[in-house]
Amino acid sequence: MVARRAGVIAVGIVALALGGCWFDGTSVPPLLANSPDTAPTPTVQEPADIKYYPSDEPLRLALEHFNRGDYGLAERYFRDAADKAPRDATAWIGLAASYDRIGRFDLADRSYGVAISLVGETTEILNNQGYSYMLRGDLRRARAKFLKAYQREPDNPTIINNLQLLNSSSRYIQRDE
Repeated sequence: MVARRAGVIAVGIVALALGGCWFDGTSVPPLLANSPDTAPTPTVQEPADIKYYPSDEPLRLALEHFNRGDYGLAERYFRDAADKAPRDATAWIGLAASYDRIGRFDLADRSYGVAISLVGETTEILNNQGYSYMLRGDLRRARAKFLKAYQREPDNPTIINNLQLLNSSSRYIQRDE
């Protein structure tokens, strides 16, 4: 009896939800469709207008998770994007940056290597490698990468900020406790 009532209630809810939908892709009831004041509004985008590639969704999710600071999830989605589109430098650079954030510097170096083989040693890659070395505590190599990036783009605020961060890190005195 209870199962039957639940089924009737579920059908009622679905009927109410679908009551406002039209299955011909318009938001105008069929009786009003010919009215001059109401033009049909398409609710579904035509497939010809959409350019979708299978690797787009993992890359989108990877960037979203990276920007939120969920580096483990970002790594997973960047890896998926790189597997689906192995010539996508953005996926490899993002994968390397994610590896940096989770402390897998060996894998970060490999991913930067793949990205460099695809697009060359770009300013973005140089900056990211400098940040990677800074995270590792290798300030000498970090400075070399940041300066190389700075020579290419002296007005880039990210590179300037990273150089300032590096300078403040190198002035920090470590003391034994």
